[in-house]
Amino acid sequence: MRPEEGLVPILESDVPDTAGSHSAQLAAEPVRPTPPPQHYGLLYGSAVPMRELYQQIEKVAPTALTVLIVGESGTGKELVARTLHEKSPRHGGPFIPVNCGAIPATLIEGELFGHEKGSFTGAIQQHVGYFERAAGGTIFLDEITEMAPEMQIKLLRVLETSTFHRVGGTEQLSTDVRVIAATNRDPQVAVQEGRFREDLLYRLAVFPLRVPPLRERPADIDLLAQRFLDQLNATEKTRKRFARATLDGLRQYHWPGNVRELKNAVHRAFILADDEVEVQNPEPAPRNRKVVRREGSLELAVGIPLPDAQRELILATLAHYGGDKRQTASTLGISLKTLYNRLDTYKHGGGDA
Repeated sequence: MRPEEGLVPILESDVPDTAGSHSAQLAAEPVRPTPPPQHYGLLYGSAVPMRELYQQIEKVAPTALTVLIVGESGTGKELVARTLHEKSPRHGGPFIPVNCGAIPATLIEGELFGHEKGSFTGAIQQHVGYFERAAGGTIFLDEITEMAPEMQIKLLRVLETSTFHRVGGTEQLSTDVRVIAATNRDPQVAVQEGRFREDLLYRLAVFPLRVPPLRERPADIDLLAQRFLDQLNATEKTRKRFARATLDGLRQYHWPGNVRELKNAVHRAFILADDEVEVQNPEPAPRNRKVVRREGSLELAVGIPLPDAQRELILATLAHYGGDKRQTASTLGISLKTLYNRLDTYKHGGGDA
């Protein structure tokens, strides 16, 4: 049979009358809403705060705007920055992360902008800085509020003019990079304390993004924990699974270290497990204790054990100062070493140091 021979006209009378029943069936079946996406770029989570973040990234990623990412330690600020880069027209260029708080003030200018041979003792050859290496791509300035004040002025000029000089050089160089910055502090508080320039804040925060802490997206805990476990199983070629009560326990914990703390807890439990992974010693959320935290204050009920009161005071002070351990130790009148020892004890489930 030739193809055209199969095209026989169908009379209306030959068609079964199923339209009415089909319509009735459609009317009877409820329309199922499309489930929210469980991930976007390098970010995972389907809770409302994350979906709102995805929408904001979708809007700003294709632009050339400078972005300031604000979020607590461990929330995934660098993953947000990398997702912005991957979703941008610059995705084929380099992504250069720089931890501004880890570079000494005496070295950061040379690291960012490079230096010429002989510009200082030990400069035996020309050094290309991060801004040059990021050409055509994105530079990610993490812990931006930890940058020395004199360096903030120079960075502001680069943002305003897109030009800079290497240390010891006279040639004016142009920069073609997108700048994304991040901080775990409240940037307005850093400005009020005189630690950060207000004009630099406004220049960086053209489009601010807030990354929600894990306690604001508890619905994502199961998804994230299972993803971390799946990754470990794939790497180690195992089939370990969570113990029955483990996920319930994870949901009850408040995760002050956010997603990073959850990932580390799963990894530690994975190493210790034979077949069933059980995360040990998750502490109950603060709401289960007689403690109320408010901005700049802490309420403790009479009768709370002294170790618990000390723990709450230390963690609340640390949160108030945006994770700045040196400032926290100074305010509490303890040494930095003592603070680190306490935090390490709390992380492993102890209440008293």
